[in-house]
Amino acid sequence: MTRFSLPARRALAAVPATAVLVLLPTVASAHVTVNPDTTAAESYASLTFRVPTESESASTEKLVVDLPADTPFLSVTPRSLPGWDVEVEVEQLDEPFEVEGATVSEAPARVTWTAEKGNEVPPHEYQEFAVRVGALPEEGTSVVLPAHQTYTDGTVVDWDDLATDDGKEAEAPAPVFTTTAGEPEEGHHGAAAASDDSATGPDETEAAAAAPAVGPVDPVGRWLGGAGLVLGAVGVGLGSPPAVVPEFR
Repeated sequence: MTRFSLPARRALAAVPATAVLVLLPTVASAHVTVNPDTTAAESYASLTFRVPTESESASTEKLVVDLPADTPFLSVTPRSLPGWDVEVEVEQLDEPFEVEGATVSEAPARVTWTAEKGNEVPPHEYQEFAVRVGALPEEGTSVVLPAHQTYTDGTVVDWDDLATDDGKEAEAPAPVFTTTAGEPEEGHHGAAAASDDSATGPDETEAAAAAPAVGPVDPVGRWLGGAGLVLGAVGVGLGSPPAVVPEFR
């Protein structure tokens, strides 16, 4: 977290108020943030986490993102990142629920990216980590994604604070976004898939398909596959984003 020494604080106090307004967003932007390509309820979204290295002497070597447990994602597919290993962990749910007549008792719980030697994020630089998830929960849901950033000197920064009722900014805010109204029923999943495919490009798609460590984690598909229902996440594992996915209501 950025901190100012006493001389620096005195210097800032002497800066005109208009200039301070320019400086403050720069400091705040150093937090770990998430940028979804869509927030539409029941859609599949590509989430991009921007992770800056704030340390003056150590590099970022690992990022862990906790996934929602109360509104779990049933499909999670990380995008391959050269020089980084990625793992999706699946855990048992406290309360199983029904999807398309099948009981879901486990779901992806967290995603972990670990840098290979020489690929750590050095001071004053940042890296972006991407993962495709779905389906998003109902409109108006705050999707909180606590992140844990590990530095090469052993320091761990937990980005898991939530904003308080008085509107005061959290010291280490968790990445979060709020879902909005769902897209039209007809073909909205297919449109999202086509958009993601064009944004990724053929080279990145082929790279993702060649990396088994980042294949889709889709517990629902295990139960529904026997019934002849194919989840769109299977298509992602074959090298392209899902064209058709089941509606979870």
